[in-house]
Amino acid sequence: MPILPIDSGRYGSNEIRKIFEEENRLRYQLNFEAQVALSQGKLRMIPLKASREIARIARSNKITTAKIKELESISEHDTASLVQAISEYCSPTTRPWIHYGLTSNDVVDTSTSMQLKDAFKVIEPKIFKLISLLINRVRKYDLLPSVGRTHGQHASIISFGLKFAIWANELSYHIERIEEGKKRFLLCKTLGVVGTGSLMGSKALDVQDKVAKTLGLYSIEAATQVIPRERLAEVQFIISLIGSSLDKMATEIRNLQRTEIGEVEEPFKKGQLGSSAVPVKRNPIKSERISSLARILRSFSNIAQENISLWHERDLSNSANERFTIPMGIILLDEMINNMIRVIEGLTVSSQRIIDNINKTKGRIFAEFILEALVKKGIPRMKAYESIQRVAFETLVDDRDFRDAIMKDPSIGEHLNKNELKTIFDPNTHLAASSRIIKNVIKRTEQIRKNYKPH
Repeated sequence: MPILPIDSGRYGSNEIRKIFEEENRLRYQLNFEAQVALSQGKLRMIPLKASREIARIARSNKITTAKIKELESISEHDTASLVQAISEYCSPTTRPWIHYGLTSNDVVDTSTSMQLKDAFKVIEPKIFKLISLLINRVRKYDLLPSVGRTHGQHASIISFGLKFAIWANELSYHIERIEEGKKRFLLCKTLGVVGTGSLMGSKALDVQDKVAKTLGLYSIEAATQVIPRERLAEVQFIISLIGSSLDKMATEIRNLQRTEIGEVEEPFKKGQLGSSAVPVKRNPIKSERISSLARILRSFSNIAQENISLWHERDLSNSANERFTIPMGIILLDEMINNMIRVIEGLTVSSQRIIDNINKTKGRIFAEFILEALVKKGIPRMKAYESIQRVAFETLVDDRDFRDAIMKDPSIGEHLNKNELKTIFDPNTHLAASSRIIKNVIKRTEQIRKNYKPH
């Protein structure tokens, strides 16, 4: 069974998990060794015949994780065991040229970049899909007025479609962050023990450029024994940032699904159980899972920043945790995106409940617009504010209709006629710039898709 640094089978898609399986990690490392040898052979740094033999052995299926583990049980060094395994299948004249001029982290860091490159080929199309699903919701609900809440309280009117537009817009920026960041964190390094090029001399950079180009990576400009950990910290930050956006979406859905609000509901398939004890419950478990996993991703970002400061040209204080945080971060993000796609695809929206909630405060949600109308009539703002607040609080205590109380109050009602009040208390007149904002978001997401076509 594939070994992963995560609970086997529960989280992440098979396609993303496969990238980080132990056997595939070995294949990435062997491919790197093959490409380095071939590049060195072309530059006549090592014998051409030896370079081809190294590449042939590295790309064969002869070297297995079982063999590496057997050798590592003696050497207690995984990369040295990799080199030793290649050596056992090569001729005596080729063996001196295996892993020539390299150090362990040339292999480890570059193969990590190779994994991340393939992982983003899986992640980015899913983000694009989620953006498309959100835009579909935007178009459907752009003219549906709903309650806009601040501090958990009814504040004003918002287009329900604008909620989805804001989410889609932020996801489009995450695509930009990934694409713009690739040149900084999808890196190839062949600069040896302390980043000087070591045994390869000045041609080390030529080797590195050739290998990077072949692997679809970027050549690191300067490094110690390791690629600077600021680069991996950026990856983890982007992962955690995307996770936090998904958490924001999930939190809103969870809140809107509360019994007291009831504006949306996660998909609930036939046979699904909401509670082992309460038969009537339909819990937002997918959104709750997203919020839970987002907390882990944010902690990984902190760990990645802790890894930036290493002793001199390197130490091992970053190594052990990165074996977990890098693959786990990607796998958990994949799980979160998959869950959110399912949620948005099957999300039930109750338009009637949304309208009912606008009326829940018996008109008090329109206080902002009454204030605006009075100010335009020449009434000092604070005087108008105090009058509206007084009436609002009185109707709250007595559970009376706010519109009727406004009309009857002499300090307010005498300044507003019936047509003005009708407009003020119509939620459809208060969507303001929502449609224009939504059009701009749709235009931007389309441009992002055009600029960065999903793989």
